[in-house]
Amino acid sequence: MEDKLDTAKVLKEELYRQLARIGKSLSSDKRLEILNVLAQSPKTVEKLAQFTGMNIANVSRHLQILLDAKLVKFTKKGTYAIYSVADPEVIDFMSSLWRISEKQLPDISKLKGDFINNLDGIQTLNMDEVMEKANNESIILVDLRSKEEFETGHIPGAISMPMNKLDTMMLELPKNAEVIAYCQGPVCAYSALAVEKLQQEGFKAYRLDAGINEWQSHFMN
Repeated sequence: MEDKLDTAKVLKEELYRQLARIGKSLSSDKRLEILNVLAQSPKTVEKLAQFTGMNIANVSRHLQILLDAKLVKFTKKGTYAIYSVADPEVIDFMSSLWRISEKQLPDISKLKGDFINNLDGIQTLNMDEVMEKANNESIILVDLRSKEEFETGHIPGAISMPMNKLDTMMLELPKNAEVIAYCQGPVCAYSALAVEKLQQEGFKAYRLDAGINEWQSHFMN
């Protein structure tokens, strides 16, 4: 019996060590950002560097740590390695991490509130409010992410309008439309900036404080 108790103790300690591998891999804000970007669509190292503002060497170093923790994977396409999240549950985990952090850390709400308050009259809708408005045919749901991310997956009924093309593409929208803008999710500020711009151009606009992954988790699970 004593031997079995010792074996159980060793097993418990080793299991916690394995769990700690995930925790250690997430102890960097940059690695969390990489995971969030990959949750939108698979990307090369070069694309990740472009999206995160890091250099290629730093992105590669962070990716190696995430690979060691089995949180990301890659496939080869010619001379390029295409990285993606290792499993859809990684995306679910990131969403849970965000919800817990927002609930437990007051600084998050303050940071978001300070940013929104510095913009002019930005209204935020939750997912249920967007669903209610979606029954109105004058509503246009705008996806501000890249075309590549949009094509990987988007909220049903949304149209692609990448943030860097907003100034020209918004001119094609009917002026009587109500526009709801979203981007990568709660950590993305583009939707607030887009709504401010749309309002300045005479549109009635709102931001959705969620992205495709939060939408799927809310309505499809």
